[in-house]
Amino acid sequence: MSSVGTPLLWSLFGVFVLVAIAIDFFALNRQGAHKVSMREALVWSLIWIAASAAFATWLWWQLSSSPDAAIRAVADTKLFEFITGYLVEKALAVDNVFVFLMVFTYFSVPAEFQKRVLMIGILGAIVLRAAMILIGAWMIARFHWILYLFGAFLVFTGIKMWWAAGQEPDLDSNPALNWLRRHMPVAPDYDGERLVTTVNGARVATPLALVVLLIGIVDVVFAVDSIPAIFAITTDPFIVLTSNVFAILGLRALYFLFAGMHERFHLLSYGLAIVLLFIGAKMLLIDVYKIPVAVSLAVTAAILAVSMLLSLWIPPSERPRSAYPFSRKRSTDSPSE
Repeated sequence: MSSVGTPLLWSLFGVFVLVAIAIDFFALNRQGAHKVSMREALVWSLIWIAASAAFATWLWWQLSSSPDAAIRAVADTKLFEFITGYLVEKALAVDNVFVFLMVFTYFSVPAEFQKRVLMIGILGAIVLRAAMILIGAWMIARFHWILYLFGAFLVFTGIKMWWAAGQEPDLDSNPALNWLRRHMPVAPDYDGERLVTTVNGARVATPLALVVLLIGIVDVVFAVDSIPAIFAITTDPFIVLTSNVFAILGLRALYFLFAGMHERFHLLSYGLAIVLLFIGAKMLLIDVYKIPVAVSLAVTAAILAVSMLLSLWIPPSERPRSAYPFSRKRSTDSPSE
């Protein structure tokens, strides 16, 4: 499978990601457990967007100044592919945000602990998606018909997302959560930011560990949707991975930015469903008509913008909020050691 990713580009990208994560961890440890304000979330979101824009600009410059004429010719196309992939992954990440909010609400996770949970989840997501993307690229290179399977899956997912939009998820019937509850001894209360504590002389997981595992499972589910979506835009493994990782790096800041305003964008799930239908149709038609990348970018941006504007214009319908009878009591007191 052809790719613009040279050993130098792969190495520099890896170094950039490691430095970004190290800076994020340093800031996290220095600040300690605290509730993230809207201002802090906005600043970090802008930082991650600026970092992504800087990387896209640097990549375009590297390709456009290459001594290879064939690489120079695709510089603009690869830039559009990166931007479109980043936008799609960022949009799908917003749906992750709403599920994360539901999980944190269900378990009554104190606001000051949520930041570390999401940081651990992001690290796991980067490793997991890198593996899934490389496997997906290998499969597409070996079996072209996989693209049709991905396309049909995206169309199915889009229809399912449209049907489920506006419905209150039910964690009590979630099989993954029920399995974890049956196989993991869990402490009755939180013990700060610890994932393991001691109760009555026995080492048990804290509710925070259960939340971390559930967040990881949620990301696996969303990765199954998002990775085929990015392959519909480009099959270049370098562009697929870089756009995906940059979208994930800003996920934590995006969560805190949208957590307080998720009700305002109640129609966004419908917009995401339409985006998935469009991308799925594009993949199914890939051997009949290849939709230009610039058109894909314009359509995706327009659908998301319209859904968000309509959310602000049309008030959400009143629906009863489901209770969380098994929510954990919010407590930061440590169990007796």
